[in-house]
Amino acid sequence: MPRTDPPKLLTPESLKSGTRALRRKDPAFRVWMDRIGTVTMRRQRHYFGTLCRTICSQQLAAQAAITIHGRFCELFSPRKRPDPLQLLELKDEQLWACGLSKAKAKYLRALAEAFHDGPLAKLRFSKLSNDDIVAALTEVPGIGVWSAEMFLIFAAGRIDVFSIGDLALRNAVERIEGREMSHAEIVERAEFWSPYRSIASLYLWKIAHWKE
Repeated sequence: MPRTDPPKLLTPESLKSGTRALRRKDPAFRVWMDRIGTVTMRRQRHYFGTLCRTICSQQLAAQAAITIHGRFCELFSPRKRPDPLQLLELKDEQLWACGLSKAKAKYLRALAEAFHDGPLAKLRFSKLSNDDIVAALTEVPGIGVWSAEMFLIFAAGRIDVFSIGDLALRNAVERIEGREMSHAEIVERAEFWSPYRSIASLYLWKIAHWKE
């Protein structure tokens, strides 16, 4: 098999160097970067727990998501760290009591099965391409493309990811350009930030909510 280079990751060092590269490459973006200041990111290295949180938080306001996810983690005391086998041993009533819907409880069980003895159990995420990770995760009920792309950035730490399905990212790109844009135009604009689209996204989320 041909040898492939390992994927480039978001680290404190690559975040700094990537930020410098974006500033040099894109003057229009640099104006906004100066307003925002320094951005940081802490990787979520517990893959199963990260995806559990994603499912728990879907379609909820921020505070409600925090509350329900906190109750869910209490089920895994004393570590409060979700574990696939422990989750499979929980009763539905315990999951529902956290505030989880029946659908989300079902999704969490499917995720636990996938990580316990299913297709994700022995998957070496660090060796996979971004596309392969998205393909593997979206086979699990309740995990869509957007969720998989957020996993790529915040858990797998991939440095060159842009999610066209993220409304805030799209709004931020349009804000920079000062006009409405089609999805294809936004994707093309984001490609200009490659190979640092994840770093650009960290800025874009702040730009989307920036108040003059």
